[in-house]
Amino acid sequence: MEPGKENPLVLSWHDTAWLPALDPTNVMDYFSERSNPFYDRTCNNEIVKMQRLSPDQLNHMTGLEYVLLHAQEPILYVVRKQHRHSPSQVTPLADYYVLAGVVYQAPDLGSVLNSRLLGAAHSLQGALHEALGYSRYHPSRGYWWNFKDTPAATTATTTTSTTSSNAASNTGASLFQRRRVDMLLAELAAKFPPEPPKPETADVKPAKAADKKQTRPAS
Repeated sequence: MEPGKENPLVLSWHDTAWLPALDPTNVMDYFSERSNPFYDRTCNNEIVKMQRLSPDQLNHMTGLEYVLLHAQEPILYVVRKQHRHSPSQVTPLADYYVLAGVVYQAPDLGSVLNSRLLGAAHSLQGALHEALGYSRYHPSRGYWWNFKDTPAATTATTTTSTTSSNAASNTGASLFQRRRVDMLLAELAAKFPPEPPKPETADVKPAKAADKKQTRPAS
């Protein structure tokens, strides 16, 4: 789709003057009305119509054309837009269905897959968000699921968990807490090993030199 151009999948068109008389013989004339936004007036159908040729002449022309692909009277008609390369080779470009006189463009495979994937992703996001409301955590137990409470009761459950946490903080450490703390201490000790103690050196004071002066004997 070109930038700034309205998505044709959200458009529809109808002409109330034609609705009571639609049938396989005139549905292509109805589709080729100038007010129909799905009709390209540069197609071969317009040339055949202006020159008053037989519709069978489309098989011997090349270029853009519209053909009636399926008819289910009186409610449904399917018109195909295609590019003709030769009498036996065509390339489909788009399909349109006339349902109760209203013309719509049929979505292509890429649009259908994109819509389905977006819907599935939205549903998965909602499911994960809802599942998150059932998860619980406590330092003494770790993580667990609590499916007894509904998401609406999450606030009450949170208050209860807070009260339980305060009560549990007054008790001794559990086995889970002790193992967890021991593991963390071991990891810290491995990352930051303590420095080995330095050997103590005794302070040896140098001996004082003997006094070289000799005392004179008293005379």
